Amino acid sequence: MSWVSAWRLAVGTLTVIPVRPPETVDRTTAGRAMTLAPLAVLPLAAVAAGLGRVAALTSWPPLLAGLVVVAVLAIGTRALHLDGLADTVDGLGSGREPVRALEIMRRGDVGPMGVVALLLVLGGQTVAASALVDATGTAVLLVVLIASSRVALLVACRAGVTAARPGGLGATVAGTVRRPVLVGVGGMTAVAVAGASVLAGAGWWSGVAAVVAAAFVAYVVVRRAVARLGGITGDVLGAVVELTLLTLLLATTLVGQG
Repeated sequence: MSWVSAWRLAVGTLTVIPVRPPETVDRTTAGRAMTLAPLAVLPLAAVAAGLGRVAALTSWPPLLAGLVVVAVLAIGTRALHLDGLADTVDGLGSGREPVRALEIMRRGDVGPMGVVALLLVLGGQTVAASALVDATGTAVLLVVLIASSRVALLVACRAGVTAARPGGLGATVAGTVRRPVLVGVGGMTAVAVAGASVLAGAGWWSGVAAVVAAAFVAYVVVRRAVARLGGITGDVLGAVVELTLLTLLLATTLVGQG
């Protein structure tokens, strides 16, 4: 039953898909929910890429097709990851001591740095996504990339990573993912992205390179958060997801075209 509860927690937290909430949430369930995150978001990824593909088949400009993908993802996740990105950038960029930085993140209002981060990340995702909906094979690759970006949650919640404060989502999931699980899921993700890259007409190595680049970005963001804030928060988790997705999309399009 713990895995069933973990599935409900993952779907209910990471998407707007209605599911019955788990009766109890302990750290074991939370860790398993993070492990299931890539699968939990697959339906949303399929809808986003599918609608983007439909838009690409019309006379719409290519960038609008990419915007459809990004908009569906934002709506389908309640924009929680984007909110976390803005708050994290504001907090880390404030230059304040940890307690003050966490307070800035907790307020929820978006400052100039957060706005710029949202514009750059959403713009980059839109441009990259528009290049991946022009064919069925690349649209399938886009689905895999969106799901794979949630593996960043395992990087952020791996054993040894602490929470920045005692309450909230960060405290529930921090340190709950065992390293062998992270390595195993990471390996399967690399294989999936490599296979999807081949299906899209690119070399398998381009998919592996994208996963390596994304893993590096996720690791750096988490390490920075731990160093500056003392650990992770729910906002940091959202920032890691959005930046990992951006890295996967850009790396795949740039390396694949190269």
